[in-house]
Amino acid sequence: MRFVVLFCALASATFGAVPPGLAEALKTFRTDGPRGWAFTQTTAAEGKSLAERFDPMKRDIARWELVQQNGRAPTADERRDYLADLKHRAQGETAPKLTEQFDLGTLETVSDNPERATYRLRLKPGEAGDKTAAYLRITLVLHKPSHTIETLEVASAAPFSPTFGVNITEMKTLMTYSLPAGDRPSLPQKVTTRLRGRAFWVKSLDADMTVTFSDYVRAGRQ
Repeated sequence: MRFVVLFCALASATFGAVPPGLAEALKTFRTDGPRGWAFTQTTAAEGKSLAERFDPMKRDIARWELVQQNGRAPTADERRDYLADLKHRAQGETAPKLTEQFDLGTLETVSDNPERATYRLRLKPGEAGDKTAAYLRITLVLHKPSHTIETLEVASAAPFSPTFGVNITEMKTLMTYSLPAGDRPSLPQKVTTRLRGRAFWVKSLDADMTVTFSDYVRAGRQ
């Protein structure tokens, strides 16, 4: 149930008519947050929970440590299964670069005031045969004084069928970030996902998950 950090840094892009404040924010925005920070990641889904500690000073899968499982210290078997899962996920897994799919040519302003602006845009297909991107919309909330993206939402605009026999009525992921303060940059705070749908009209695909991030420490500091 470990939440895999799926998102990477924004690659070079042409911003065109993107408002200057948003263009400035996107230059450094990473959906998975800035590098160089240790943190605790707690995932809750289907009545279960998993708390992990991430340490960027370590290498490969050693960066992740199982801290708690279902609110208690993990057993030896659970630790073994956790490590096996980490190794499995690390084999050839490449995180999709969501921000590279932003279709900035479709950007529209939903609301705008001196403090915050809300923008919406479409996604470009992530790869050949991608039948999902066309049904999704990105909504960004920009904190204008700090040029910080406070929330990023990926949500379906209408029911769709990504593959034969699968019908999705709702798909939504909401990511929230803190505002920078002093020498502390904007950091991920929470990710919530919601899925509603059915497979072959009988099997429910309904699922909800919440991931929270806490206990941030800059790497190398005690």
